[in-house]
Amino acid sequence: QVQLTESGGGLVQAGGSLRLSCAASGRGLSGMGWFRQAPGKEREFVAAINWSGGTLYAATSVKGRFTISRDNAKNTVYLQMNSLKPEDTAVYYCAANDIWGSTSNMNKYNYWGQGTQVTVSP
Repeated sequence: QVQLTESGGGLVQAGGSLRLSCAASGRGLSGMGWFRQAPGKEREFVAAINWSGGTLYAATSVKGRFTISRDNAKNTVYLQMNSLKPEDTAVYYCAANDIWGSTSNMNKYNYWGQGTQVTVSP
């Protein structure tokens, strides 16, 4: 059974940066990604990366500010978040899948972390 453990969330002022990490136990995984859910809103895709490093980002909300990367040797995915805005405030979830690679479709992910809170103050 694969387990995902997120870390790196916290409180930051607008314009600041945070780096989220997600370590996966067990075997290597095809695709790893990040989703987020703000209070009262549906969970939404943020970014994903496949085994070979191919990336996919949400169309407009985070591209250019967030960078996803992974270290296959450590079975870990990272999300570097720069120029944070109050609207980035959400619980950020790490997700992984066995065969689908870097997809924005949350139904393709069969492993999920517990989530880590990111709060951006004005």
